Amino acid sequence: MTDPILPPLFDHTSSNKSLANDESIVAQMRTLIDNLKTHNYAYYVLDNPILEDSEYDQLRLSLLELEEAYPDLVQPDSPINQVGDVPLSAFTQVQHDIPMLSLGNVFEYDDLREFMRRVNDRLSDAQQNPEYEVELKLDGLAVSVKYEHGKFVQAVTRGDGRVGEDITQNAKTIRNLPLWIAAASDIPLLEVRGEVLIPKAGFERLNRLAEENGDKTFANPRNAAAGSLRQLDPSVAASRPLAFYAYSINQGLPENIKTQSAALTWLKNIGFTVSAVAVVENPRAAQAYYESVIETRDDLPFEIDGTVIKVNNLALQQQLGFLSREPRWATAYKFPAQTVMTRLHTIEWQVGRTGQLTPVGKLNPVKVGGVTVSNVTLHNFGEIQRLDVRAGDMVSVHRAGDVIPKVTRVWHEQRPEDSEPVTLPSTCPICDSPVVLPEEEALARCTGGLFCPAQQQEALIHFVSRRAMDIDGLGASWLISFFNHGLVKTVADIYQLHQHTDEMVNFEKLGEKSVQNIISAIEVSKHTTLARFIYALGIRGVGEGTARNLAQQFGDLDSLMAADIDALLQTPDVGAITAELAYEFFRAPHNIEVITALREAGVHWDKVEQLASEGLPLDGQTWVITGALDSMARDEAKAKLQALGAKVSGSISAKTTALLAGDKAGSKLTKAEKLGVKIVGEEEFLALVGE
Repeated sequence: MTDPILPPLFDHTSSNKSLANDESIVAQMRTLIDNLKTHNYAYYVLDNPILEDSEYDQLRLSLLELEEAYPDLVQPDSPINQVGDVPLSAFTQVQHDIPMLSLGNVFEYDDLREFMRRVNDRLSDAQQNPEYEVELKLDGLAVSVKYEHGKFVQAVTRGDGRVGEDITQNAKTIRNLPLWIAAASDIPLLEVRGEVLIPKAGFERLNRLAEENGDKTFANPRNAAAGSLRQLDPSVAASRPLAFYAYSINQGLPENIKTQSAALTWLKNIGFTVSAVAVVENPRAAQAYYESVIETRDDLPFEIDGTVIKVNNLALQQQLGFLSREPRWATAYKFPAQTVMTRLHTIEWQVGRTGQLTPVGKLNPVKVGGVTVSNVTLHNFGEIQRLDVRAGDMVSVHRAGDVIPKVTRVWHEQRPEDSEPVTLPSTCPICDSPVVLPEEEALARCTGGLFCPAQQQEALIHFVSRRAMDIDGLGASWLISFFNHGLVKTVADIYQLHQHTDEMVNFEKLGEKSVQNIISAIEVSKHTTLARFIYALGIRGVGEGTARNLAQQFGDLDSLMAADIDALLQTPDVGAITAELAYEFFRAPHNIEVITALREAGVHWDKVEQLASEGLPLDGQTWVITGALDSMARDEAKAKLQALGAKVSGSISAKTTALLAGDKAGSKLTKAEKLGVKIVGEEEFLALVGE
């Protein structure tokens, strides 16, 4: 173990006069701060502590006593400040100065070469075959941090890429994140982006402690990091072994830095942690580095899910520009999905908020892509029949893109002799209501409606979710507890929880502070948008996109509720089935009562600004989009068509005016050709919208 530098504790008995001048005190503080930073990095990032806990405590106490004696000399980057602050009632939404875009993905060497070919296509002859910088693709949470003249001022999550959540108080607790950068004191605004993660060893300690305390363990380090940053009480984040790895400078780049690799070197020199970096000149070299990373992946101190390949020259990055959701000059080279074999013991049926019965396979727990998987969805009864999967079968479980586990193969040759085919339950496993499976459909449903407790609970969980009413802190576990204790039955009851605070504080692990945070978040959620409110109602067949279209089409809730089926069918993306479901929903007395109660509780939204289509070039036309577009995302193409007055539908019919067909267009293209619908390619579309 390296010998630590342990200055004597500050002597309380000595007077200020007996001390040297302020410079001497500051020098002592700086020595202590630098040592604490070194040890924080060794402990939280490298997981290779240099000091014993008692020695670290002595260092920290020395600095704390100096700061208490000389508050005017406290340094802005003191680790003493990296502790929890007062809990927040909710996170503030912050718009990014520069959008935090996602990366495109490649999965094979041919895809990598195609990416580099597309880069060359946009460069002049003299710029061909540029140098590429390769980084590890860290599996954490993307965060933007800002500094004003070297002082840390803000941290914001990626969010939807344009608007994120202000997590400044939680970010202050990250041990290796600089709070003061002397080298950046002359830069008015420095924005650094990076990944917040929990190293493997720290994650294991975190779960071990949770098990010892009887708490729920985390599924993987990424979930643990994301959950830590979204705690309303910063002291919780302070107790977690979080680390920040910088990967780009987005504002305040020094003029002498011309490449991405130089930018990361500069960040490292001024106090940031960065991952391993390589500079390569061609696809073969990038592939070789990628393969070397795969071989050493398990030895890394943190989880990764691939490499990131960027054009190294920053000027060329600017020249190449961006697509709607990703840069043209960078891509993620993802690791191949991992597949393992395990035993499927039983198949259970779960009931969703719309009554759909979903079969779930219970597995012999197995690690797939670094995550232990014990459950796998089998989607529906039709999928069970397609796979011919049975309880007791050996199955191959695959995690697509290292995210969603699914059964890809059933090893019938290893099937037990006494196995029996799976049968669809005749009654709901929760409420015993009849189960129906419409002819020629694969989705079975419980007919119990809101009589079914499972559907009631799922409706509550959907209502408070982030994309719906976004009631932060009111998670599924608390909602189910409140439901089981009779505090809530319908979504309207959520807005009456303030009448039950005395009962709520008696719930295990839910004290007065947590209850007040929940009540505050409920109050904040009352101001929403019409689209979010429609989506939150959980109308079958109405997702986020359809909810936005309904809000735009009708402008207010009363008009939507009064609409007949013909009027609903005029809404883009609303077909006959969805129109009928929405029509029936708004005529059910129970639903009307709940909506009325929600509005009386104060749920409201700003007036919807409807787009006028009269007189626009595509007024009266209905378009459908299929396949992948090179120039923009499909959502962006949809918005451009709507701006020209067109309605954009999700299905082809004889009434469709035109089909915008991108690469790998499938069945919609075939159907359009049969119906004689006009097919529009991407070049013709770009000319149409003036690009």
